[in-house]
Amino acid sequence: MEELENYQDYIDQAVEWAVDILPNLITAIVIFFIGLWVITFINKMVRRFFAKKDYDETLESFLQSFISIVLKALLFVLVITQLGVKTSSLVAIVGAAGLAIGLALQGSLANFAGGVLILIFKPFKVGDFISAQGVDGTVKEISIFNTKLSTFGNQIAIIPNGQLSNGNIVNYNMESTRRDKIDVGIGYSSNIKEAKEILLQICADNPSINTEPAPEVYVGNLGDSSVDLTLRFWANNDVFWPAHFYVIEQTKLRFDAAGIEIPFPQRVMHQMKED
Repeated sequence: MEELENYQDYIDQAVEWAVDILPNLITAIVIFFIGLWVITFINKMVRRFFAKKDYDETLESFLQSFISIVLKALLFVLVITQLGVKTSSLVAIVGAAGLAIGLALQGSLANFAGGVLILIFKPFKVGDFISAQGVDGTVKEISIFNTKLSTFGNQIAIIPNGQLSNGNIVNYNMESTRRDKIDVGIGYSSNIKEAKEILLQICADNPSINTEPAPEVYVGNLGDSSVDLTLRFWANNDVFWPAHFYVIEQTKLRFDAAGIEIPFPQRVMHQMKED
């Protein structure tokens, strides 16, 4: 009988505890789902606001990520408080957890700091073509922890902001124009002057190649089997690659038409005659 009375006491305490906490639990669940809806609504409004204003896309993506994380953190605090956790206790828990998480997530904090540095100093922005950490691609998105690049093959490369802010970055779009350098080898029996005139004429025939600074050709090296000519010209970023490939194709076609040899490695086999 005594054991049954103890079990009954446990059941009564459990029922009493459930009755006490159930209203707060239901309220916390309601706050959670309403909070998620409000956060989604605010994020949509933020995106619409940025879409109507002519702000830097880099700043837009960073702020959107930051606002979303801050709102979710506030929602977490509201839900925990509704469940009965005191604010003072919550502050102590958050402080201890923050220290532990900070030590465990030093890399993530470094990435966040790197994102802030990228936002402040702007070594690149959304839409720039950059080379960093062994990856070449167009900046697609800059969030608070990482940056997404779209590569030549249309793959998405995700690079942590900490590595980007501390590493070497080559930004091909920071200036409006770029200089190209193309090396072409001709045979020793070919006319150097004629070859240089053909290369300069190729540049003059393409309106995408800038006339100022003017293209230039010079003898860069006397190789084992060729005289190496170096062509340098300037072009705007948006037409740089078409101009580059145009020059290479026209060089082969016009050198062939003029009888100018472009040497290539050859191997000559001799058959020994038997006595």
